[in-house]
Amino acid sequence: MKVIITEHARKRLKDMRQEKITAGDIFDAAVGIPGKVPTATRFRGFIAKSGRIFDIVAKDIPDGRLVITIIGK
Repeated sequence: MKVIITEHARKRLKDMRQEKITAGDIFDAAVGIPGKVPTATRFRGFIAKSGRIFDIVAKDIPDGRLVITIIGK
């Protein structure tokens, strides 16, 4: 599955709240969501390799799965 990370989400990775969350962590989280996601939905409780917990907001589009934003805990 193709995962597309928006520019907004990439900018959020630079914020302190999302510190130590990588694009690879986001890719793994997005691929791990089962089924179809027709509308933007928040998925909670992913754990980055660094141990940081985060949520993602994603939805499916014709090109793949779009990750709209990341929320670090």
